[in-house]
Amino acid sequence: MREVMTKSMARNIFYGGSLFFIIIFLGLSAQSTFYITSQPTNDTLNDSVIAGKRVWEENACINCHTIMGEGAYFAPELANVMTRWGVADDPEAAFETLKGWMESQPSGIEGRRQMPQFNLTDEQIRNLANFLLWVDSVDTQGWPPTDAG
Repeated sequence: MREVMTKSMARNIFYGGSLFFIIIFLGLSAQSTFYITSQPTNDTLNDSVIAGKRVWEENACINCHTIMGEGAYFAPELANVMTRWGVADDPEAAFETLKGWMESQPSGIEGRRQMPQFNLTDEQIRNLANFLLWVDSVDTQGWPPTDAG
């Protein structure tokens, strides 16, 4: 190989490298599109789950909690909270457990971070429970990395 690069050599390296990375980009884009469209999560959405997401947003739960790693890291990850509580297969038990938890806040335990009392209605708590059940059912590919969230 020559010690000096000619204009034609530089042009060929540029075009060859550009073509290589364009092909990589298109392949990864196609793989991502296929993966996203193959996920069955939209089939399980209903009005209660959507209303629960609205409760989550209106009360700014994301300011303290995370879901699938998105949000603040002040309070626990909630992507698998229903599995941790052992109620992921029973919507009524999920509602009762979440209602008991929400109504007991703030707990008043000295030295522990306190969750505020939001005074949610039973319907809002049920919707929030259904939203958290839906989040728990999403394939997160191993997130969170520990069962404790």
